[in-house]
Amino acid sequence: MKLVIENIKIALQSIRTNLLRTVLTIFVIAIGISALVGIQTAIESIKSSISENFTRMGSNTFNIRNKSSSVRIGKKGTKPKRYASITYAEAKKFKERFASVTSISTWASSTAIVKYKSTKSDPNTRITGTDENYLQTAGYDLSEGRNFTKDETEIGKHVVIIGKEIVDKLFENVNPIGELISIGNSKYRVIGVLKEKGSSATFGGDKTCLIPITTARQYFGYANQSFTISVFSQETSSLTATIGNAISEMRIVRGLKPIEEDNFEITRSDNITQILLENIKYVTLAALIIGVITLFGSAVGLMNIMLVSVTERTKEIGTRKAIGATSSIIRWQFLIEAVVICQLGGIMGIVFGILIGNITSLYIGTSFIVPWVWILSGIALCVFVGLISGYFPAAKAAKLDPIEALRHE
Repeated sequence: MKLVIENIKIALQSIRTNLLRTVLTIFVIAIGISALVGIQTAIESIKSSISENFTRMGSNTFNIRNKSSSVRIGKKGTKPKRYASITYAEAKKFKERFASVTSISTWASSTAIVKYKSTKSDPNTRITGTDENYLQTAGYDLSEGRNFTKDETEIGKHVVIIGKEIVDKLFENVNPIGELISIGNSKYRVIGVLKEKGSSATFGGDKTCLIPITTARQYFGYANQSFTISVFSQETSSLTATIGNAISEMRIVRGLKPIEEDNFEITRSDNITQILLENIKYVTLAALIIGVITLFGSAVGLMNIMLVSVTERTKEIGTRKAIGATSSIIRWQFLIEAVVICQLGGIMGIVFGILIGNITSLYIGTSFIVPWVWILSGIALCVFVGLISGYFPAAKAAKLDPIEALRHE
């Protein structure tokens, strides 16, 4: 241990002696490590942001929908197989039987015009019939007002929860809570306003009106109307198990025999999240390749510096051997020197990388991230590069004949 500390001191003295070229090498190493750590920190920030945003948009939710098929089966000319719609009675029965938080919703219109006094919305407002659990399963939050009560959804009261775009369009300088708006030929009292979701939300989450599901059935009902069941899982890790339980329960509700196929389908709300996270893997790979290539270049530069250092310090090496230093000690001296230079560059690169990566975190609004895995990987990589770069110069120094080395000028 004492020998290692002494070699580190000698390495630092050598760095001060050849300051300019050593600093340049340290900076090249720092660039490689900062590229690696910085991009990985930024990626972790982006992953955190994606997961957080899609959780708010219902990534812990899956939907049970009517199964449809447009593929022709059997002999040529056979009509596509049609599956029975999920009825309101079936959806309600499932909700009563299933343990997790469950909501029932149905599409009412996507071309509605909403009116407030003489002001009208664009004719592309989405109207959805929902129950009291829909806000939770769909990942909505209220900016003001309140949710539907269970009684309001069951008796079909004329109340409505509106999106941010509807507020901006109809209620300039007016508090919408308690105001009456017209949807179709009916009037509804505004009881809540949804928090802004943005254009990335499904179906344009800010240009929507939610009304009690019984009211939607009364005024927007149609033949073979199908209802969507949404189930919220408290933990993402238990989502797959909850889906399995839901499939079994739905088969019972629909009276399916064991040999019959499912006549409904499950859609997960986190599919987009999975796709985005999958694509980010390629960015991670690109960052790793950039970092390794940069470190390879710096390794060549470091090896060159160490070879020059051996030549310049030939007399010093001869003196050390003459007073008792073995070839092994000389070899370790130059190896440790190379590793020290790499670690100085690595530490600088890690600091820069964390700062650069967390600028991304600050910009997208996520918390400060310290990528410990990549920090430790960077340190290990620097040790490896130092050993590889220093091996040949160290071996050359260790093989020098002390008498010839002392004669060197």
